[in-house]
Amino acid sequence: MRFDTTTPPQGTLRDWIDARAERGGTAFVFPETEQTLNWADLRDHCAMVAADLTAQGIVKGESIVVMHPNGYDGVKALFAALYGGFRVTMLNLAAGPDALGYAMDHSAAWVAFVHETQLDVFHQVKPERLKLYTPTDQRKNLHPLSSDDDALLMYTSGTTGRPKGVVHTQSSLLAGGWTVSVAHELTEQDRGMGVLPFYHINGLCVSVMGSLVSGGSLAMVSRFSASKFWQQAADGGITWFSAVPTIISHLLHGAAEPSADLKSRLRFVRSASSALAVETQRAFQDRFGLGIVESLGLTETAAQCLVNPLDPRLHKIGSAGKAISNQARIADGNGIECACGVEGEIQIQGPNVMKEYLRNPDATAATFHDDWLRTGDLGRMDEDGYVFVTGRLKELIIKGGENIAPREIDEVLYEHPDVVEAAAFARPCAQYGERVEAAVRLNETSNATPEQLRALCEAKLGIFKSPEKVHILPELPKGASGKIQRLYLNKMLYGS
Repeated sequence: MRFDTTTPPQGTLRDWIDARAERGGTAFVFPETEQTLNWADLRDHCAMVAADLTAQGIVKGESIVVMHPNGYDGVKALFAALYGGFRVTMLNLAAGPDALGYAMDHSAAWVAFVHETQLDVFHQVKPERLKLYTPTDQRKNLHPLSSDDDALLMYTSGTTGRPKGVVHTQSSLLAGGWTVSVAHELTEQDRGMGVLPFYHINGLCVSVMGSLVSGGSLAMVSRFSASKFWQQAADGGITWFSAVPTIISHLLHGAAEPSADLKSRLRFVRSASSALAVETQRAFQDRFGLGIVESLGLTETAAQCLVNPLDPRLHKIGSAGKAISNQARIADGNGIECACGVEGEIQIQGPNVMKEYLRNPDATAATFHDDWLRTGDLGRMDEDGYVFVTGRLKELIIKGGENIAPREIDEVLYEHPDVVEAAAFARPCAQYGERVEAAVRLNETSNATPEQLRALCEAKLGIFKSPEKVHILPELPKGASGKIQRLYLNKMLYGS
């Protein structure tokens, strides 16, 4: 199997793992433990475990739970399940016990790979049928695979109800790594930085699948640390990394600096999962001299669906980029494409789009307009095809009948040099239906007050759109990827 920029990956994940093993080379390095995993050894391990699982009666496409943080054992569990033709079910370790138990039960899995640190919660919430994987001496020929077979089950955050199980096929999961490889011109000489959890679609598809499809390698760490990141990146020998806005903001406000050698080697920094504030992007680039490529991705699109071109001269700051290796449009509520510059819902079509929501045909049908995936993100497209995200449909603040995009308020708050994290949100209000409030995290030396932050917003946005209250918090709630969960703020601050 060879990487082709013009054609989505053919074959199966097993084919690609075999091809990488035959060509040889390093697959993963782990700077924290100094372990290394090459493609040939990884393939041999996958073949052995997959044959054992098959002999134990696990059928093709059946869910296998993986409950691991980033690391050596987790990578081997992930690839073994994929190699065998099973539907690897990556569980979000940041989810609560109820969500974990629901995913285990809903996935209908019988076997689980569980890290030692997760055993207590696993045994606490697992359904009776679900057992830990126990190796045997059995071996059986592997299931025959096709590109249409299921490969991945990953659950959404479930901020507005029960999590939905997103199913990707062998081909759409490979396409997730392919879109990244094409857009960022990844080669066998590139090494990414797996700092985002691989049980989130960004960490899995952008970093892990991107390395598989491009033939490169990945340095993986267990979790993000602002004080250790630059040294880990240098030790890992990376040439690029994918992050989220909160990580970029924490690096910007941190004391640590990348070495000159690392900066000379880094080709680009990638931001995804949520919109990056313009002021944060400019300040990061000015301080570190490293270009940021902003993008947009969803679990349903195997991560990337919009991205700025690699050439910095073609970047449009404030835009999530344009469709590369898939298609994008802006459409109204009836699925009719909007005119250039008109706000509507961002919709995606391409080889990286999910198959379905597991055992949820109504939700699957509701998320498509014909063959276009409804992202739930609002935006507008300019004459060059660049998309500017203006908010989330479910996060809009509707004050007195007027729609207010929280991101507009976030952007102003990030203009204050002490603001590390910011999120505006709607609060029920008897007079207007909803009022605007915001929560921020400040750097440790800040003396900024809520009144000063409100005044900044009023000066930029006017009183109507500005938050009536600004809450200063030690930490804002985040999902597995590090994305701020603004819909949790009402419950966190008011209990409802």
